[in-house]
Amino acid sequence: MISSKKNIEIRYGETDQMGVVYHGSYPAYLEIGRIDWLAQMGFSYAQMERDGHILPVVSLQIDFNKSLYFGDTLSLETRLLKIPQVKIEFEYRLINQKGELIGTAKTTLAFMNKHTYKPIACPEGLLKKIKATQI
Repeated sequence: MISSKKNIEIRYGETDQMGVVYHGSYPAYLEIGRIDWLAQMGFSYAQMERDGHILPVVSLQIDFNKSLYFGDTLSLETRLLKIPQVKIEFEYRLINQKGELIGTAKTTLAFMNKHTYKPIACPEGLLKKIKATQI
């Protein structure tokens, strides 16, 4: 499936007193990966919201192998798992600057109407771009 890769510099505020990235910082990294993935598809998350669609996380799983530290560079690989319908699923690989696998993650998000908070189908424009990329 379709993937993107984004490098993220670890900032001091994302770490604990030992300089280790706090586990609560990881969901924000995954969000950076998703927004980058959408941009690689030529699709703007901000425009999607202006068009009345929101995309809340309904499931998040992170498995940690190693720690990241202040000053490290995270290479985040984001991959779409399957053609989205009402939900969209991503898989992530988190790799440090030494090429070591820091961890893996998965998220599931639901497309919802921004005004009614009711589930909706994947926006047609995004679905067309995903299908066109698979050809």
